[in-house]
Amino acid sequence: MGLPWIRLDTTLADHPKILELVEDKAFQAAFAAVMAMTYSGKHGTDGFISRSALPFIHARTVDAKRLVKVGLWVEVPGGWLINGWDEYQLSDDAAKKRRERAQKAAAARWSKE
Repeated sequence: MGLPWIRLDTTLADHPKILELVEDKAFQAAFAAVMAMTYSGKHGTDGFISRSALPFIHARTVDAKRLVKVGLWVEVPGGWLINGWDEYQLSDDAAKKRRERAQKAAAARWSKE
């Protein structure tokens, strides 16, 4: 289903977007960005993080908003996309279809609330 590993750039620690989070003392958001990548790889979501996945990546809505603000995530219906996922991670048509299904299901669930 998912990947046993993901590609993680060795320059992540001094990436300008991460440094902006660190400067704002938003360490939990920075940690959540990494956990989101591992979650997405494990579950084959092709970079999509549903709102219901936040507890599993040790994140809060405020962390997601910070990740969007610095450009690490993009808000989409039902959750977020990890910016650049398709450029740096292995992906296939099956993963893209899973992501689309997950996005639609999450959007339907969250539009009711």
